[in-house]
This record gives sequence, structure tokens and C-alpha cells, in this order.
Amino acid sequence: MIQAVARVINRFWARNGRANRAQPFRERIVEGALFLSGALSILVTAGILGVLAFETFEFFSRVSLSEFLGDTRWTPLFVDKHFGIWPLIGGTLLTSAIAIAVALPLGLLAAIYLSEFASSRARKIIKPTLELLAGVPTIVYGYFALVFVTPILQKFIPDLAGFNALSPGIVMGFMIVPLISSLSEDALYAVPVGLREAGYALGSAKLPTIFRVVIPSATSGIVAAVTLAISRAIGETMVVTIAAGQQPNWTLDPRVPIETMTAYIISISKGDTPTGTLEFRTIFAVGSMLFLMTLVMNLISHRMARRLRYGARP
Repeated sequence: MIQAVARVINRFWARNGRANRAQPFRERIVEGALFLSGALSILVTAGILGVLAFETFEFFSRVSLSEFLGDTRWTPLFVDKHFGIWPLIGGTLLTSAIAIAVALPLGLLAAIYLSEFASSRARKIIKPTLELLAGVPTIVYGYFALVFVTPILQKFIPDLAGFNALSPGIVMGFMIVPLISSLSEDALYAVPVGLREAGYALGSAKLPTIFRVVIPSATSGIVAAVTLAISRAIGETMVVTIAAGQQPNWTLDPRVPIETMTAYIISISKGDTPTGTLEFRTIFAVGSMLFLMTLVMNLISHRMARRLRYGARP
């Protein structure tokens, strides 16, 4: 990675060296500062990936990959140690699925209203109000899920445990509604007016025009918004740490306590586990799996967005 950055730097100066001589000194300073800022971000990312890869390699030197991916029990801190990652993956996917099931319809409906039905004054009021939800600290959402949402749900679901996956999943859904609504509304608002007018000229009413013309034209932006929302749900930490129970159960039942990958990383990072031990290195193995999950998801969504935008075939 360092060699690649060095090649980029040399190529940059070789290409722009003559032009830089003719430029004022201040412009060269600004260009150099901007380039160093970009290179610094690359170096920081490379450093993070390097540390993650090194610690993960140390973990797998003592734990086999078959045990990591083949076992369904996760008890690295117990006397009877098991390192099956699936309970953490299942808990992460379960809470994220609940969150997306809540946020996707609400966010898209809010985006459609703001883009197609709301007046300019209402849009200026409602959109910033929705975005205020994104500014609430996530720990507040966690305690809200634990002390408010869970007791209400227990009235309708008597066998719902005090710590469960359903309550934090629902609260996470409301937490990421602003992300979906804001980005989707921007994508819908950017659709040219001429496409709407063409639909009206062909005799289509407003709702059919929205669902058959406007939304398909903004699909790439909506897919990007949903992808970011899923990544936000997968990476959420405090809500699930407080309200989900931190019990790595291999289950798809949202009524019981679970533990997500991020919640486990937080629980081990408190300082009780000695640095350098196998138990401590489990957080890097879990972090690597989380990184791979989000990377694959982003690659798939990027390919989908390109296909929808340019009409490319797989």
C-alpha cells in the first residue's frame, strides 16, 4: 500500500511539475495540502486494515477456520471455549432486518411525500425535523428501547424477555428513518420535471406517474440510501448493547436476548480482558468478519446501482 501511494505521489508530481512552476506559490501550497490530506486518509485506512489483518492472523493461528465458521456456540470467555461466530452474525442480521423492515417503508413514504406532495414551506419544516432524529445520541435510543419500548411490547407479547432483539431493532429502525428519507428524497427530487410531465401527457395520474416513472428513475439513489441504512444498522453499537441483552444465542426468535458483533466488541474492549490474549484477539476476528460483511454488501449494492443507472447487464 505504501509503494502504491509513493507511485501515485511520483506520478502526480511528474504530471504537474511543469504546471506547478508556472503557478503562484500559494496555489502550489494549497494543492500540496489537499493531496497530502487525501494521501493521509489512504495511509490511515491502510494502517487500520494492517492492524486488523495482523491480529486476525494471530487469532487464526490458534483457532481453526472450520471451528470459527462451523460451530454455533460463542463462549470465548468461558472455561469450555467455543469460537463459533454464527450467534453473533445471527444477532446482527436479526436486529438489522427488523430495523430495515421498520425504516424502509417509513423512510420511502416520507421521501415520496416530501418530494411529490409537500409544499415548499412544509418541506423546509418537515425535512429538518426528520433529520433532527439523526442528531440524537444513540445511547439515548438504547435506554429508550429498554425502559419505554420493551415494557409496551411486553403488554402485547407476554413472553417477550426484558432484553430482546425486537425492541432495539424497532428503535434502530426509527433511528435510521432520516437517513433513508433524506437521501431518497434528494434522489426523487433530482428526477427531471420533464419525465413527470411526459407521464401526465400520456394520461397517467399522479400516483401512477410517481410509482412507474419517478421512483424507477431514482432507483439508484434509493438503493444507495438503503445500503447506507443497512450499513448503519449493522454497525450500530449502543442501542443493541443496552437493550439486546449481550447473550450470544443462535436463534432467529426476536423475543429472546441476543448479542451482535458490535456489542461483543464493546464488551471485550472495556479493559477486563488482558491485551494480547486469545480472548482479546477475538474482537479483531469479529471485526474482520464485520468488515467483510459490509464490504460484500457495498460491492453488491454498487453493482446493482450501476446496473439500474446505466442499464448494464450482469
